[in-house]
Amino acid sequence: MRSLTDLKVTLVGAGGKMGTRISNNLADAPFQLRCVESSERNLKNLEERNLKVFSLEEALPESDYVILAVPDIYIKAVSSQVKPLLKSGAVVITLDPAAAYANQLVIDDDHTSIVAHPCHPSVFLERYTKEEYDDAFGGVAAPQDVVVAVHSGDDAILAEALKIIELMYAPVVKCHVITVEQMAILEPTLVETITCMIGTIFKESLDETIKLGVPEEAAKAMLYGHINIALAVALKGTNPFSDACLIAIDLGKEAIIQPDWKKVFEKDHLDLTIQKMLKLS
Repeated sequence: MRSLTDLKVTLVGAGGKMGTRISNNLADAPFQLRCVESSERNLKNLEERNLKVFSLEEALPESDYVILAVPDIYIKAVSSQVKPLLKSGAVVITLDPAAAYANQLVIDDDHTSIVAHPCHPSVFLERYTKEEYDDAFGGVAAPQDVVVAVHSGDDAILAEALKIIELMYAPVVKCHVITVEQMAILEPTLVETITCMIGTIFKESLDETIKLGVPEEAAKAMLYGHINIALAVALKGTNPFSDACLIAIDLGKEAIIQPDWKKVFEKDHLDLTIQKMLKLS
């Protein structure tokens, strides 16, 4: 396995939201980092952090790894530009599974593509410092796990790639190696279609409660505390729900949840969701 100091890594989209997080973590990495950015606004972001910007033509021909920190809807266009500039054996890392799952990532047999997505710090994470409490997203102070999948190419490169991925999303507790399809089941289905949707329902429910005259501070105190205990009971079994609560849960499911809601886990539904997310015809 090569030493990290021998590697050249290019970050495409280095001044965007995810690119900024990753470039912050990789700025002091032992390998040579080259930042690529085309947005005028994001270029200013890189300049303010004293990060030199390269063109694709300058950075890619010598790069061992290329990280595409761009939204999935642009992956096909960007990877089409990247592929002809890659040296033999180069590894392309993308951050989300949707484009790889939908065959929108342009790659050939001479290169390896890997998807690596952060899990974000767990709701059950033990936090010890203010920085850890403030880091809800991860990649700054609060430890998180990462899910990783080899999309195509050489599986043997994974051990080396994991070292770079751990630096990208540091601090990292564990990298879970799964398949691209399994990653797509996790995101979008588990965490966006379901979990993020439920998060928006929490907010809408809070707004509705306040409209009915409940003081906002009291409503937030009750909701935030019960989100915590509901997750602890449902996911970790810390205590059983009371009999009365179980009745209310069943009535809530009957009023709010469609009986066939688990169809979101079916492949046809997943394919349709990703098709719409990527705005594919």
